[in-house]
Amino acid sequence: MNLLVTGGYGFIGSNFILYWLKEHPNDRIINVDVCTYAAVQKNLESLKNDERYVMVKADICNYEMMELVVDLYQVDCIVNFAAESHNSNSIINPTSFYRTNLLGIQTLMEVTRNNSRIKRIHHISTCEVYGDMPLDSDNKFDEEHALGGNSPYSSSKACGQLAARAYYKTYGIPITISVCSNNYGPYQFPEKLIPLFVSNMLEGRPLTLYAESNYKREWLHVEDHCRAIEAILLRGKIGEIYNIGSGVEKSVEEISDIILKYFNGNENQKVIVPSRPSHDRRYLLDCNKITRELLWKPMINFEDGIISTIDWYVNNKDWWKPLIEKSTVNERKWENV
Repeated sequence: MNLLVTGGYGFIGSNFILYWLKEHPNDRIINVDVCTYAAVQKNLESLKNDERYVMVKADICNYEMMELVVDLYQVDCIVNFAAESHNSNSIINPTSFYRTNLLGIQTLMEVTRNNSRIKRIHHISTCEVYGDMPLDSDNKFDEEHALGGNSPYSSSKACGQLAARAYYKTYGIPITISVCSNNYGPYQFPEKLIPLFVSNMLEGRPLTLYAESNYKREWLHVEDHCRAIEAILLRGKIGEIYNIGSGVEKSVEEISDIILKYFNGNENQKVIVPSRPSHDRRYLLDCNKITRELLWKPMINFEDGIISTIDWYVNNKDWWKPLIEKSTVNERKWENV
């Protein structure tokens, strides 16, 4: 099978490519990435001489280019990871988020509509498309929950998900969609919470926490996410949405405490800063559907996974150190928006 993976130089995309080629050695992957600041080519350096891997620098919003790639490499399946994904950046530059996260998806759907060879297009979405819930709620978001989105990032992802669903309902495009909780693991760009806090500790910088540091997130190891996508591609039903989560919730405060304990740090290394606009309180996914229908469940225990993840960043300073200066995030810039 020939898989076209978009956004393959990103955190989850690169982990998926490495996982898939390990588990499916007879397949070929075509990685299409526009190579923004968050694309890290070093993630896939081990594949540079692998005949099963091809890299194409291209924008998923460019219909002609995507059509050419699909035809040239006889693509059977598209897995779409490409996205602008940092909430803080979306507040400063919302246009780029709606362009990639909505128009990019629509372009991929149109390419699929016009190419009968493609048997599946799988779209990666996020738990934030459901909006947020109170911290003391007993509810979970299931796949039937109405879409919301409180930031330009989450609303643009919701728009993209609706576009994918519309192409399935209107044109019969063979889609599946997965909605995933917060991922952690190796190769995550160091502007995101866990690698940011680990690099701050190693560089002697404070851990900056929003004022509402008790807001919760559900945490899933990226390898478990890759296994879930595999299950959907192999056994998932066309037209269906599958939530992917772990059931493990940790607040930013709790994550910071785990990292401080690892480094024998103390409370004085925390600095509280004002929260960004549209800062969601909590997301928690109901994952009974993927467990029941596709027999998937997370395999990596959070306590083990978070320590192995911290270890990875400690032992790979040469990976994240050059990326610190590439980050475009300014956590205070929205004060002037």
